[in-house]
Amino acid sequence: MTSLRRAPLLAGKRPTAMAGGRFRVRLAANAALAVIGVCFVLPLAWLLLASVDPHAGYETRWPQSPSFANFAAVLTPGLLFQPLVNSFLLSAGTAVVNLAAAVLAAYPLSRYQSRFNKPFLYAILFGTSLPVTAIMVPVYGLFVQLQLLDSMPATIFFMATTTLPMAIWMTKNFMDSVPLELEEAAWMDGASGLASLRRIVLPLMRQGLGVVFIFVFIQAWGNFFVPFILLWSTSKQPAAVSVFSFFGQHGAIAYGELAAFSILYSVPVLILYTVVARGSGSAFALSGAMKG
Repeated sequence: MTSLRRAPLLAGKRPTAMAGGRFRVRLAANAALAVIGVCFVLPLAWLLLASVDPHAGYETRWPQSPSFANFAAVLTPGLLFQPLVNSFLLSAGTAVVNLAAAVLAAYPLSRYQSRFNKPFLYAILFGTSLPVTAIMVPVYGLFVQLQLLDSMPATIFFMATTTLPMAIWMTKNFMDSVPLELEEAAWMDGASGLASLRRIVLPLMRQGLGVVFIFVFIQAWGNFFVPFILLWSTSKQPAAVSVFSFFGQHGAIAYGELAAFSILYSVPVLILYTVVARGSGSAFALSGAMKG
């Protein structure tokens, strides 16, 4: 009788103990997320405050006399506009070349079954983990031998190869969502493989192509190491490299102008991230519709 009477009491305490354990776990997770959030917020706060502080330093502080003098100092053709144009040319050229190669490489992987498909895809997956710094020494030597240093087209083609593995993976996944029956109907009407790719497959996966294009564009936009090594002329260097102009000799750094330049340099990327979010939703919706 005693054991039977204690059983309901223990059963009533278990949900309370479980609720307390969940609360402690949730509290610990929220505390960890808060610490991570502060680590991200503090640099952003310094960036915003330093951009409007004429006497900005490395510490985060409220400006005594806020002004837009830092933005006025960097809004010049040589300091901002020309590097941004170079960044756009490099990023857009890289994305166009990359997308064209990715479509041609993903089409046979998506439409034709072969025993070499998986090994090839695994090789591509390995290529995504290969750091650019590991191959820059032989690439630099090759550019010297071929006299391609300080060449914008050559740099564009090399930057396209660095993001090509991931672009092929993404393009193949989007292309798998296009029904093969539509192409077979076009083949019955006498269309060739390239004609069906151009007139049927590509229009149906244009949202996915937009996502791949913007992904490659953003990767090239923030690329610093490759243009820094391969482009020597100041008139050809992108904004990611021209940021060095704010670092003077003997440790002197124009913190305010650096912060203002960083904000203006990030605006196109923020706009493209917004486009990526909308394009990704449309592409995934298209993928679900095709599979359904």
